[in-house]
Amino acid sequence: MTHNSHNKLVSFIWSIADDCLRDVYVRGKYRDIILPFVVLRRIDALLEPTKDKVLEEVRFQREDLDQIELDPKGLESSTGYVFYNTSTWTMEKLRGTATNSQQKLVANFEEYLNGFSSNVKEIIEKFKLSSQIQHMASKDVLLDVLEKFTSPYINLTPFEKNDPEGRMLPALSNLGMGYVFEELIRKFNEENNEEAGEHFTPREVIQLMTTLVFEPLKNSLPSIITIYDPACGSGGMLTESENYLVEESHIKYAGDVYLYGKEINDETYAICKSDMMIKGKDPENIRVGSTLSTNEFSNMKFDFMLSNPPYGKSWATEVKYIKDGKEVIDSRFQFKLKDYWGNWETVDATPRTSDGQLLFLMEMVDKMKPASANKVGSKIASVHNGSSLFTGDAGSGESNIRRYIIENDLLDAIVQLPNNMFYNTGITTYIWLLNNNKPKDRQGYVQLLDANNLYQKLRKNLGLKNCELTSQQIQEIAKAYLNNLSKSTEESDLKIKRFKNSDFGYYKVNIERPKRLRSQFTAEAMADLRFEKSLATPMKMLYETYGEAIYEDLVAEETAIYKRAEKEDWDLNKKQLNRLVDKVTWEKPKAIYDAAQSLWKLIGNEVFTNFNAFSALIDDVVKKNKLNLSATDKKVILNAISTYDAQAEKVVKKVEKLSGDKLTQLLDRLGCKENDLSFFGYYPTTKVGEFVTYETETDLRDSEQISLNEEILKYFNREVIPYVDEAWINLDSVKIGYEISFNKYFYQHTPLRSIKAIKTDLLALEEQGDGLLSEILKF
Repeated sequence: MTHNSHNKLVSFIWSIADDCLRDVYVRGKYRDIILPFVVLRRIDALLEPTKDKVLEEVRFQREDLDQIELDPKGLESSTGYVFYNTSTWTMEKLRGTATNSQQKLVANFEEYLNGFSSNVKEIIEKFKLSSQIQHMASKDVLLDVLEKFTSPYINLTPFEKNDPEGRMLPALSNLGMGYVFEELIRKFNEENNEEAGEHFTPREVIQLMTTLVFEPLKNSLPSIITIYDPACGSGGMLTESENYLVEESHIKYAGDVYLYGKEINDETYAICKSDMMIKGKDPENIRVGSTLSTNEFSNMKFDFMLSNPPYGKSWATEVKYIKDGKEVIDSRFQFKLKDYWGNWETVDATPRTSDGQLLFLMEMVDKMKPASANKVGSKIASVHNGSSLFTGDAGSGESNIRRYIIENDLLDAIVQLPNNMFYNTGITTYIWLLNNNKPKDRQGYVQLLDANNLYQKLRKNLGLKNCELTSQQIQEIAKAYLNNLSKSTEESDLKIKRFKNSDFGYYKVNIERPKRLRSQFTAEAMADLRFEKSLATPMKMLYETYGEAIYEDLVAEETAIYKRAEKEDWDLNKKQLNRLVDKVTWEKPKAIYDAAQSLWKLIGNEVFTNFNAFSALIDDVVKKNKLNLSATDKKVILNAISTYDAQAEKVVKKVEKLSGDKLTQLLDRLGCKENDLSFFGYYPTTKVGEFVTYETETDLRDSEQISLNEEILKYFNREVIPYVDEAWINLDSVKIGYEISFNKYFYQHTPLRSIKAIKTDLLALEEQGDGLLSEILKF
């Protein structure tokens, strides 16, 4: 079918909606009728030529063989398809025998629908077609719609035929049917203002994906190929993949192709399944439901996987199937990675719940077939937005996923597509290419191809889609990929770079600075000791109201406190409210406050800038005066009366001896020499083999991202020590992260204009303005 014929067919079908459904459905609901009728009429038209043969088979099985249950194999043999209809009706017969009785028409139509094989009945059920027929009949439009879809001027079959005037109506291939659905759904989505993430992949993008996936292996394809799409929608990726292999490309694959997919949306699932049935594919390979909630094809591995998963879409409702609290319970979304010290650990591979696109990528990674099984391994092409490249800090689920893929050398290439390539979103998108059997010259490297400026403008926008990739541009990208180019030519709009896997990785390292505390007993500093930290605000409010009486007659004020909490919206749960009026809740912090008051009287108002000496003084005072003060309570008091002061002494954490094996083990672990220990927080004292460590001031903590290609200590000496000489590296905090930044890699700096050039332009504008003003004043 030509592009023009395709547009005519779409316009004809769209006119059915406007002509018949305008006063019955709002425009956004047209799809509920049009899409199932397109599917139903196509199936019906395919079954029409064999109707008599099927009815004869029904008679034979029931009368000659005396079978109660019909044998599907005999019926499928009669139709030549994996579906059939055992009723006497076709859609044309329904139209031809229809009377003014809507009730009779509905009864005949229901008999017709009930005659279908179970696989078609499931499609009808997913479309909720039976209830729609009842509604259309009640509004007296069912016959009108039926007449439109059985018009001799429309051809929904894969065979050519002539209209009543003898004009040839082109065949509608399975690929052409995909185009029709795509265009209709796009128009319906525009009416419904669908979210950006709910879109369909343009055919030229699928063409690029299939070329990149299959072309490198055209001479070594296995004799049986399995293709899987975990978010298959209406089946465009699957259809186009098989088409590329078998029909339109120079590959002319002669083996068997098996298509598998899963789709959560009932409507698009029904479209996809019907398309597979018409092709003669096994419809049971297309499953309905959430790919993330259920590991549907858990016992299978696939040769090729292509997908455009939803992005920017929450998976919060599916978390319970993947995680139990913080523990991941689905093996697809966890794996082992080495920490900085080389120890294996099981890590979380789930992204934030607001965006689950990387979960679909891990679903495909989980189902990659090893090269030992088919000699070529598995290849994946998956479309993502920019967040998959860089969202998530080191140690996050997103970063862990990128790290696992890159460190296992699965990432082969990423292609940045032009903006506004998709119908319902203008955001930048990327094709990720994964391969678990890279050729030697690609191993250990990732090729980045920036095709952002490689496009052809459309004469008319299709939703937000205002450009497309031409066949020549697709070939240009494919050629650059196949040749494993590491750089592009200056005249090309396609920009190319190649990186080592480690170029995308980095260490995230905490840089610490010592705590320096100034301590002094003051009424203001100790005031908050009266209140428990978790209930500090309401306790402070109540103390301001009742004063010391709050400790004496709390029970009598319970009702008043409850009412006040509700009236002033303190946002406390029942347990917190009960604790607020519990005497113990007030007495415990009061005891600490009283102990602090006693210490204040004994120590006085002196300011201490040596926290360790001050802490020792308190220990002496407590012991000498036999005060009842636990180590925990002492810490609470010290925290209350101490604040950071850059001029104070460093707070010592520990003084320890480091020599012999103990020193050797520490140096080996840190990977440094003894002279470098201060860079890791171990400072030598005046005594041989003695080192001091300091408490960390968390408010001054900084973190650095250091490339995996650089030693942490070298970076630290170059970028940190010259500016903060008392900082040290906390190697225990190191996390490994991965991110990919196209903007950074392909950014081209444009020099600022010189002052002289700007001045010249300003003077020219000024002169031009004066001339215009003079001309105006003449009048």
